[in-house]
Amino acid sequence: MSFKSQVVGFQRNFWISNIMEMFERLAFFAVRAVLPLWMVATADKHGLGLSFTEKGLIYSVWAACQSLIPMFSGSFTDNFGYKRSLYTAFAMNTFGYILMANATGFWSMMVAGIAVGTGTAIFKPPIQGTVASSVTEENSSLGYGIFYWVVNIGGLMAPLLASGLRGNATDGYTWSYVFYAAAAVTALNYLPAIFLFKEPDKVKKSKSAKKALDDTLTALKDTDFMIFLVIFSGFWLMFMQLWDLFPNFIDQWTDSRNLAEIMPAFMTDHGSVKAEQFININSLCIVMFVVPWSMVTGKFPRLVAITVGIFITTIAFFSAGITMAGTVTALCIALFSLGEMTCSPKFSEYIGVNAPADKKALYMGLSNIPFALGWIVGNAVSGPLYDAMANKIHITKSYLLEIKKVPLETLSSVVANYKSANPDNLLPETLEKINVETFNFFPYLQEITGLDQYALNQILWDTYKPWMIWVVISSFGVLTIFAMLAYNAHKRKQKGAA
Repeated sequence: MSFKSQVVGFQRNFWISNIMEMFERLAFFAVRAVLPLWMVATADKHGLGLSFTEKGLIYSVWAACQSLIPMFSGSFTDNFGYKRSLYTAFAMNTFGYILMANATGFWSMMVAGIAVGTGTAIFKPPIQGTVASSVTEENSSLGYGIFYWVVNIGGLMAPLLASGLRGNATDGYTWSYVFYAAAAVTALNYLPAIFLFKEPDKVKKSKSAKKALDDTLTALKDTDFMIFLVIFSGFWLMFMQLWDLFPNFIDQWTDSRNLAEIMPAFMTDHGSVKAEQFININSLCIVMFVVPWSMVTGKFPRLVAITVGIFITTIAFFSAGITMAGTVTALCIALFSLGEMTCSPKFSEYIGVNAPADKKALYMGLSNIPFALGWIVGNAVSGPLYDAMANKIHITKSYLLEIKKVPLETLSSVVANYKSANPDNLLPETLEKINVETFNFFPYLQEITGLDQYALNQILWDTYKPWMIWVVISSFGVLTIFAMLAYNAHKRKQKGAA
């Protein structure tokens, strides 16, 4: 079947679904690009000032909503209708983004995260169901390829939009613009949903609710399948920390002066490349290389490719975290992306091929379990770890007290003087929240040492070794590699005995 014939064969709903997916991903990833930075940014950067532990808890609850609700929202879509489900999702996400723009602390941000996570979970089943019902056996491969590209193009363009909107130290920080823009982009989706999208014909259900539940319980009792899912959750634990935590590490510790000199101004802040642009290397690599690289990995056994991919991501993740050099960090993120492209598609392929013939959809649905486990557990663990091992705000204060022997009373006076002068024109309620525990003493340490930020960063790096956090998180990848090798050997033994 020719390319033109395949394209002509797509139903109108296919193209409308892609448009709505593009807008949804543009809004979602724009917010995700800057949210890790804004939630923990100190008052002088007009941030929310949360601890990393609080940020991790918010992300864990968000992850649970977004990852687990689809197990039930698919049925909701079938009974409530595709259009109504889309309207509900857009309303939830728009509300969530507006609430983020006006969040003032932990609980308001938690509610915003729950709203966006729930809205995204409700959005996915009608969109994915529409794509599935809009393609045929002859054009499904091209159709899903187009859909996958739309997702990644949205992921690539969103951080560029976010960087331009969130501001910088020179012109002032305008984080809320990102959230309001995301709300506006999400609301635009009502136009195609109302005027162009056609409610798909209802498919007659072939199974009762009881039979569907029985099939699910049977799949959950498939020991080999469940072990494989739990093992692969280690990959998702690392992958999601690339988005949720590594931007903070880059923002606090990475020296990207050389790269900033060749980047557009909107991608830089205070002489450094904005952290979200480092992470955007991941989307760029996938958009450019996933198709040709898939042809290469197609020649390898699935479990071998999965194991090799996890090995590459672990090495890259560890290497990116133990250096302050921006160029090395960028190269490591590109290498991480290569590992992702090696194992992630093969994961879905392995499940699809090995699932029982009459339960392939069920097994593919349950394949979201590793993503949910990795995202939830990863943030629950990494937040407290970062506060304890790598948070430059805490490390700077410790250096002043332990190494420079500055009395705590002096630090209290520094905070009081800042609040009195209010050089950043902060709102009274923001000033009220500032104290010795949350204040950024780095500029004060620069003042009393006479060192620039890079020299001082190096001293703190050498003294407190914040890079050790990536040794801990990367150990999950190492355990995953050994577990996957053992699983691979087990499956070969099974095959030999058969």
